[in-house]
This record gives sequence, C-alpha cells and structure tokens, in this order.
Amino acid sequence: MAASLAPRFRLSRVGSQTCRCFFVLGLAGESAANHIALSRLQPSRMLRVTESGLYCDLGDFFVDPWRPVHRAVVTHAHSDHLTWGCGNYLVTDRGLGVTRERLGAWSDRAEGMPFGEVRQINGVGVSFHPAGHILGSAQVRLEHRGEVWVASGDYKTDPDPTCDAWEPVRCHTFITESTFGLPIYRWPAPRAVFDGINAWWRENAAAGRASMLLGYGLGKAQRLIAGLDPSIGPILLHGAVDRMTALYRQAGVALPPTEYSRAARGAATGAMVVAPPSVDGSAWARKFGAHSTAFASGWMLVRGARRRRNVDRGFTLSDHVDWPQLLQAIDATGAQRVLVTHGFTGPVVRWLREQGLSADALATRYEGERDDAPDATADAAPAVASRDGEGVVDGDGDRDGDAEAGAA
Repeated sequence: MAASLAPRFRLSRVGSQTCRCFFVLGLAGESAANHIALSRLQPSRMLRVTESGLYCDLGDFFVDPWRPVHRAVVTHAHSDHLTWGCGNYLVTDRGLGVTRERLGAWSDRAEGMPFGEVRQINGVGVSFHPAGHILGSAQVRLEHRGEVWVASGDYKTDPDPTCDAWEPVRCHTFITESTFGLPIYRWPAPRAVFDGINAWWRENAAAGRASMLLGYGLGKAQRLIAGLDPSIGPILLHGAVDRMTALYRQAGVALPPTEYSRAARGAATGAMVVAPPSVDGSAWARKFGAHSTAFASGWMLVRGARRRRNVDRGFTLSDHVDWPQLLQAIDATGAQRVLVTHGFTGPVVRWLREQGLSADALATRYEGERDDAPDATADAAPAVASRDGEGVVDGDGDRDGDAEAGAA
C-alpha cells in the first residue's frame, strides 16, 4: 500500500508561537496512489557523506560541502555551510549578495536561483525553499524518479522580519539540524526578548553608559537591529556588522537608521553598539568607555552559559528551532526517514525512533551555534526548573555547535 505523507498529528500552539502547517510542494501528483512508500524505493544514491561533504551521486553535485568541490548547492552563507574555492555555487537569489561578499575572490562563481524554481542537474530536480535562518537561507529539495529528499541546512520557525519565513516541504527523507535538540530548549516569545533588550538599553542610556550587544555578524546582528527602538539613541555598528547590514538593506530589508561605529565612536554615550562576539573584552570594545555588555543567543537560556560568557546580560534569541519547533518541523514534512545532524543528534534520534520513525544520526562538519555553546554533557542537562525575566533556566546543557563571529 502506498504511504501518505500527511502529518501524523496536527501542529499545535507552543507557548506564544504557532508553527504554520501547510505543504508547499507535492510528490508526483496529489492522490495517495502517487505517494511512494520509502520501503519500496531502490537503495538511494540521493545524498551520502564523503570527505568533502554531502554528495549527490545521481546529480554529481554537493550540498553545503566543507571542502572545495566542482559544484556546490549552498543553503546559506554562514562559514560552516559555505566553503571557499568551489568551481561554482548555486544559492538563492535572495542570498546572493551576502554569499558573494563572503566568497571574496570567488564571488563571480556564485549564481542565484529564486525560491521554488526547479533546476534539473543531471536528472535530479533541485529547488530552494525558505529556511527562516538568515537572509536567503534555504532548504534544498532534491527529487529523482518520485523520491524526494530535503536538506534543511539551519532553520528556525520563529518570526523574523529580516528573512523569508520557513516553509515545510514534504518529502520521504528529511535531513535536519539538532542544534538545540533537548527538551530544555524552549524559546520565549521574540517580542518579549526585544522588549527586554530595549529596556536594558534605556536603563544604560539613562545612566550615561553605552550598551554593547553581541551577536553573529551575519544574520543574528541584523535581526537584533530590526528589533531595536531607535528613539532611545543612536545605533552604532562594528565594521563586520555594518558591511552585512548594507547588503540586507540592498535586498530590501527594512532596518532602523544605523551608523558605522568608527565614524561615531566619540558619541557613544547612550548608544547601542552591535558587534560580533569576537570583540568582547578587546581593545576595540574598550574604546567605547564605560558600557554594559549583553549576548544574544539560544544558549543564554542556560544560566551557566551566561556565566561563562562573563557578560552583564544574556538574552535568549536563536536563529535555530527549539525542541518543540524541531519536532513540529519534522512532523510537517511527513518524512518517513529522518537523518539528524549537528547538535544533540542522539536524543533526537532516540525520540524519533520511539515515535516509530526511521531515524539515524548523520555525521557532518556543520556546527550550529558554537561561539557560546555550554561545555557540560548532554546527559547532565536537566529539565526546565525555572525561568526569570530573560527566559534563563537553571542548569547547563551541551552540544557541538557554529561560529559566525566576524572579524574585529
């Protein structure tokens, strides 16, 4: 009997967030008779792990390779997914600007393709679908003779005005990240987080201090800027953040007015300075005089991670899915097979198997959110004990994860 790829349960509200439940692409027709059961397919050569990355034998291309290859299909421009020196790159047209900026000397090798457009590469249909991670981030859908795989890259389902919202794409096999794949990770509402950030900035400005908000230079920083209240004071940007922010504006993303920090450093009192994590405690940061420092990351949900960062404030804001969102996203694909990579792969695989899915860990070199990742073991991570105004839980968690710190 052919297998239906409809969701196994209706998506429900989690906290203040609701995951949109709709399918953007069918499988060779709309009737159940056209849905192909995974167990009846021939052994797949769609994607396999090689020394250079995820390789599609049928199409002769790589998805997010970690070594230079002849042809790369790239989900987004973070450095653990975008490798320098490839022969050519296929990315979304929305992400082409930031990709070319990151590639530098190889920028002319990158080509953009709109979301939803299907390109045949040696008989494999390749299309991009929004991942909601950063500007231009995509899930890669691969189809060959009725078999469909989706490689998620990094993704989030929370609202973000700086990038296209994540869309579920149904498939037979779904490759998912698991950066925050433990039940302790449940994000507070983004609006409440930004209210907290602006209140902190307002307090510092009233006290005559600058506020330094640390977040990855590509993606996180622009999301932070979009949520700031410019009526409080000027918004100054580190050079790495400023370059990427200019590209966001060119792509049509609406952001409040900002200034390059070097040009306005003498007027930093009461300002908000947005910078990458690498500048924390540096000579560059000290030039702003008295200031309060905060870090924005999903890891700030864990109290021990905030202590190790040695910052004044921690705000829980991630560009990855939390535990409930991860499970909802997997279910929305209708996938019968799930391959879990970079993050808490073991707990996620075990949970999926307990739900009756075929699930396995996939060893890759993608890193998730590394720069402030906790150091304890996953087995030591407790259930949520309590929350304070910043959404911090008591206890420590762990994973292996991403760095987009940017250059000082």
